[in-house]
Amino acid sequence: MVERELSKKETLELRQKHIGESCKLFFKADPIKIVRASGQYMYDEQDRPYLDCINNVCHVGHCHPHVAEAACNQIRVLNTNNRFLHDNIALLAKRITDTLPGNLNVVYLTNSGSEATDLAIRLAKHHTKGTEMITLDHAYHGHVMSAMDISPYKLRKNKDGLHLKPDYVHIVPCPDSYRGKYTTKDFTESQISQKYADEIGDVIKKVQAEGKQLSFYIAESMQSCGGQIIYPEGYLQKVAKYVHDAGGVMVMDEVQVGFGRVGTHYWAFQPQGVIPDIVTMGKPMGNGHPVSAVVTTKEISASFEGNGMSYFNTYGGNPVSCAVALAVLDVIEKENLISNAKMLGDYWKNKLISLMDKFPIIGNVRGNGLFIGIDLVKDRETREPAIQEADQILHRMKEEYILLSTDGPYENVLKIKPPLCFTKENVDHFCSKLEQVLLERENNNKDVQDTVQHLVDCVEFNNKNNNSSAFVRGYSDLEIGLKTSDAEVIPRGMVPV
Repeated sequence: MVERELSKKETLELRQKHIGESCKLFFKADPIKIVRASGQYMYDEQDRPYLDCINNVCHVGHCHPHVAEAACNQIRVLNTNNRFLHDNIALLAKRITDTLPGNLNVVYLTNSGSEATDLAIRLAKHHTKGTEMITLDHAYHGHVMSAMDISPYKLRKNKDGLHLKPDYVHIVPCPDSYRGKYTTKDFTESQISQKYADEIGDVIKKVQAEGKQLSFYIAESMQSCGGQIIYPEGYLQKVAKYVHDAGGVMVMDEVQVGFGRVGTHYWAFQPQGVIPDIVTMGKPMGNGHPVSAVVTTKEISASFEGNGMSYFNTYGGNPVSCAVALAVLDVIEKENLISNAKMLGDYWKNKLISLMDKFPIIGNVRGNGLFIGIDLVKDRETREPAIQEADQILHRMKEEYILLSTDGPYENVLKIKPPLCFTKENVDHFCSKLEQVLLERENNNKDVQDTVQHLVDCVEFNNKNNNSSAFVRGYSDLEIGLKTSDAEVIPRGMVPV
């Protein structure tokens, strides 16, 4: 504990002095200092509550008493013990595998999503003996080098050319039905599903023609950083057929979207009717505590063990992390959070869809459970992304004490992925504030349009009457600065209205 609480100014100065510049800070021009949190609310240094609509880490609610108690009780007894027997490690592995379908029954415990991705890559490569990897455009799978290689979302932002996509990584289009390569403008959902899956088939043909072996296909079960993308029905099943026929394995990344967020199932790949070979999980698993996992089959795990290198992770599977994860599973079950995600997600989407009738800037509302995206557009027909507008709305919602973020290739999608303890009242409050902000924008735009039209009318009046001056309502103390056809500035004056 610090001896005294620093002022916001002092905290910011220390951060700017000692924290790496590339570490992202939300609302950089006016950052929020968060000092505590509870449930779906975060509180600043003035104890003002912010409704948290984006924190998919604190899955069962910030500082949930059951989770906090589990951590405190275990840390008083034992904190490091992953190469000896301990109940927590074995019990957590069993409870995780009990939620998964098929033969996904072997668990490796890690500390972060990035670690989980790195281990999944190793497992896949040792099992298939393949070198070639397929990933989706706009994908993000972590910050370690191996994960960055398969994360176009990050690679595209590389400016110095030192981290380029390796030749063995093949990027295929994200199956985005709204603004991707194949969309609902031109195709049915079934056609879209097949066309995006065929992109994987084309890559595999190319790889095989070069005498190379596919190792794996990896994707988030719903793509988050790509703009809250829900894949067309049957897409992953079709992809799995291509991948398995080529001797590769399916890796599904559940780090951001797992543990019931989808509302209908425990895991977001399940609505697609596919069983992957490797699953990674993290973020919500510890409700803010660093813990993650990779789950695979006995067969793949045996291939990994057969390479001769034992797997060791200093903190992976420590008793405290396992106690926290077990407590999170308890809360998900006891508080019926998966069914809550389904009920609230449907309710939220319906309310947002109703706002589309009032506000053309909302081009598309999509999502499953408490994973929702609001795609903002300048024009619904062209689907041109409303980039600046999205940023403005984001900051206005912050002023209303509601926390959101934007993402997608154009940063025009409002991301909604709150703690699963959200309530109907929270949704109503969010939608009310969003409607208020959008209405303000429309009114402001109308005022600007009216002003511009009045300026045009003034110019036309003066040109028609050879009048050298113009007066614009509401601008009596302002030089207008409009120019006539002979490029002379029209000075302030009077125009009959």
